Amino acid sequence: MNCAVICVGSLKEKWQKEACAEYLKRLSRYGRYDVIEVPDEPEPAKPSEILNKQVMEKEGRQILSKIRPQDRVVALCIKGKAMDSEELSRETQAWEMDGKRTVFVIGGSLGLSDEVVARADVKLSFSKLTFPHTLMRVILLEQLYRAARIAAGERYHK
Repeated sequence: MNCAVICVGSLKEKWQKEACAEYLKRLSRYGRYDVIEVPDEPEPAKPSEILNKQVMEKEGRQILSKIRPQDRVVALCIKGKAMDSEELSRETQAWEMDGKRTVFVIGGSLGLSDEVVARADVKLSFSKLTFPHTLMRVILLEQLYRAARIAAGERYHK
């Protein structure tokens, strides 16, 4: 699979860096998987709906600048479609067939801008729960690895 994960911010915790590096290493036998980081914007000292929206819009412009016109965009958002691991595997297999790069997008701590969500071809939810965006990167890479193993007919934990 030709895949990119665009995420806001960099990983600060050693365990998160190690986990992501490990899953990227494991994924390398199944295709090309890249992680593209865009800088996170500082949250306003006195947050308001307007100021938060400005932060998300600025981060959104940075995200959109990394997306190619022909890319399939999968935005991770709470209001997206929930799938189990086998469904995700079937979807990624289908996406792989058309040769497009599939780009998964993880927003910052405030979420994704309306413009990024509008650009998404697929909206994917991992849960109704809110996860830290840095932890979501680890979770996404693990699920992509699991999906690749399922697609290859390899054993995976249920």
